[in-house]
Amino acid sequence: MASEQEERAKLDERARQGETVVPGGTGGKSLEAQEHLAEGRSRGGQTRRDQLGTQGYQELGSRGGQTRKQQIGTQGYQEMGRKGGLTTIHKSASDRAHDEGIQIDESKFKSP
Repeated sequence: MASEQEERAKLDERARQGETVVPGGTGGKSLEAQEHLAEGRSRGGQTRRDQLGTQGYQELGSRGGQTRKQQIGTQGYQEMGRKGGLTTIHKSASDRAHDEGIQIDESKFKSP
């Protein structure tokens, strides 16, 4: 069984080869760098939530969708959601809609 020090050395070597070994550590060139990046990214959202409180933080996320809905109207927002629901890993929403004969009026969700 490998000791913690040996395990960290293996992870550090993989990180130096460009692999992401820590969730959220993308871009770090060493195990320690990836750990710091992941911690900073996590803390960024936490700090904002601490500033606003949980309810304020949730409201802030909701506000983005509401703003877009106001820009394009309720119909456009619904149409945009319909298109998004058609997307799969293998096909874009436009391709799938075309293949299945589903009509999507993109003019409804483009800002005037």
